[in-house]
This record gives sequence, structure tokens and C-alpha cells, in this order.
Amino acid sequence: MIITDNLLATFLETRSNTEEICAPLQIEDYVVQPIVDVSPPKWHLGHTTWFFEEFILSKYVNGYRRFHPEFAFVFNSYYESVGKRVIRTNRGNLSRPTVREVYEYRDYVTSHIQAFLEDNEDPKVGELIEIGIHHEKQHQELLLTDIKFILGNNPLLPKYNDTFTENPVSDQDFGYSNIPEGIYEIGYEGNDFCYDNECGKHKVFLQEYAISNALVTNKEYLEFIEDNGYKNTLLWHAEAWDWIQNNNIEAPLYWHKIEGQYHQYTLQGLKVVSDIIPVTHISYYEAFAFAQWKGERLPSEFEWEAAQSFFEWGMRWEWTESAYLPYPNYKKAPGALGEYNGKFMVNQKVLRGGSVATPQNHTRSTYRNFFHPHLRWQFTGLRLVKDI
Repeated sequence: MIITDNLLATFLETRSNTEEICAPLQIEDYVVQPIVDVSPPKWHLGHTTWFFEEFILSKYVNGYRRFHPEFAFVFNSYYESVGKRVIRTNRGNLSRPTVREVYEYRDYVTSHIQAFLEDNEDPKVGELIEIGIHHEKQHQELLLTDIKFILGNNPLLPKYNDTFTENPVSDQDFGYSNIPEGIYEIGYEGNDFCYDNECGKHKVFLQEYAISNALVTNKEYLEFIEDNGYKNTLLWHAEAWDWIQNNNIEAPLYWHKIEGQYHQYTLQGLKVVSDIIPVTHISYYEAFAFAQWKGERLPSEFEWEAAQSFFEWGMRWEWTESAYLPYPNYKKAPGALGEYNGKFMVNQKVLRGGSVATPQNHTRSTYRNFFHPHLRWQFTGLRLVKDI
């Protein structure tokens, strides 16, 4: 792609949006890392900046001077071929560099990228900038959900702000859409941005099935809990049963039973669980057990994609029954960017759709998210499928 004014504007808007997410935080919030899967907000700010410095400025700008010689070590995430890095579990130990220094780092790199783009028309650089933009959008979602986990595990359960609405109500009536048996095309095809794991458009054969038009709600999930769903070993995979026993799992993440009634921690603070909103913050294990309890199942990612025009999606990342595997003829990008997706294609489940935390213009019907089956700090939910 040729570099355009629109690309520059999108870059600057994306950089600004990341910082807007952090605006409600107190300085003490920036360094907290409660678990390995959650990174401190300060680290996200630095890592998304390092990406542009490492893959663009240091490679394509003659005489570029890195902002700090140690920041590559601090803010590299998992790019083994790039160099050494702070291990993931130690990101919360980084009291230095300071928050102020990280924001100065962001300003430094943003201004250098802006100056570079205003005087460069190399299509290869344009493609890298676009990857960097979408990489930062991914981290905006992670940043927001990490902030929720940080605050939601504070004993005071402080609110993030009063404006972020994380529990939208669907206007779609509950029902099922029948999808006929046939051959369907799966994967991305077009000229706009997509990730390499969406490529390799191919055909799959699907048996006839019916897919729910609406996501499973809190009301339905409460019925599962009240029917001792978490205590019925017959509903769970063996690995999942060990997980709920070892971790005392009895409800979705952020649910608290107070005086006999479930409350849910939200970014607006503690709220009574609403019956009508889609359940969220559940693992694949829980989604599978719920589907078993209903006598139904989760869709494969191919069934989800083939049917996506029949339902509203984008409120929750939706667990599928599909393992995260490469499509036919999948090819990793050369060099370090080849580590972006391909190295994770093992022991993970595919999620489809998007969530209330997903940035605008970042997801599409072919987007393949992926997480380990036990994870639930993202806005994850489910819809059901019936065999016909």
C-alpha cells in the first residue's frame, strides 16, 4: 500500500486513543500485574511504542537514535528473534522507567514516525505501519481488559469511569437460524487489512445445523448455576473439572454473591447482575459445560463464519469448538513478524466476533482470536448450535 494522509491520520488517532484509555487511571494503577496474563498499563504503552521503533524507525530511518538503549529489553514481548526481553511475569516489577518517561518515549516515537511518513512513499513501510496500527488496536483491547482485572481484583473494587458501557442489550429476538448442508468458503479475501491467520480462503463442507440468533444471557447462565452446573462432573471435560476444583470456580469472573444475590464488577463499579445482558468473562471450559447442560453445543469457527449474517455479533468474543490451527497453504511472514500469529497455533481455542472492548474498524467476520481454554479476563461469551 502507498502511504496516504489517511494512514497518517489513522496512526495518530490510534496513538491518541491508547492514551485516552489510560486517562482515568491514577499513577499507582500503571504498574500493577496481578497475574501473568495481565500486563501493567505502563508496559502496554511502552510495548506498542517499541513496535514502531523496532520494526520501522530502526530499520528505515538513517541515523535514527533510539530513545533509550534499554527500552527494547524492557518492552519486547515474545519476539525471540529480535533479542532478549524482560520475562512476562516480571513486567509488574518495572517501577522504572517511570510513567512520565514512558509517555516521553511515546511522544518521541510518534513524532519520528509522523515526520518519516510525511516524507516517505515506500509501500513496504506503509504495510508495516498498518500492521503496527492494528497491533496497537489489539493492545487497546488488552489494555482495557487488563485495567478491569487490575481494578476488579482490588479489594475496594474501584470504578474505572462512569461512561464505559460494557453490558449492551441485544435487540435481536431469541431464536435459531437453520443453515443448510453445503460447501462454504471460509477466510478473508479482499484488499483491506487482515492478519495472516485469516488468509488461505478455502472451502469446507458443513452438515445442516441451527445456530442461535442471540448470545446466552445472564438469566440462562444463572439457571445453569442454580441447577448445580458447577458441581455436575458429567458436564465437564476432565481438565476443566480439575480447573474448577483447584481454583474454586463457581460463577463467571467478577461475579460476587452478596446477601444471596449475584453482583458483577464492571468498569463502572459493582452492579447487580442483569438477567437480559449476555453473560461474559467465562472460559471455554464453562461455555462447553453450559452447552452440555442445554443439550446443545458450541459452533465450530466455520459454522460461525458461514452463519454470521444471520445474527448480531460484536458484543462478546464468542468461544467456538475449533482448535486454533493454520488454514490450508498458510505461510508465516518472513523474519520476526512471522512470530506474530503462527507460533501460537497449538493448545488454543478460536473465538470469533469481537467485544465491547474491541476498537472500531479492527474486527471483521473472518477475524480469528485465540486463547487458552481456561482464560476468561476478556469479554468472552457464547452462542449455541443444534444439530439437525
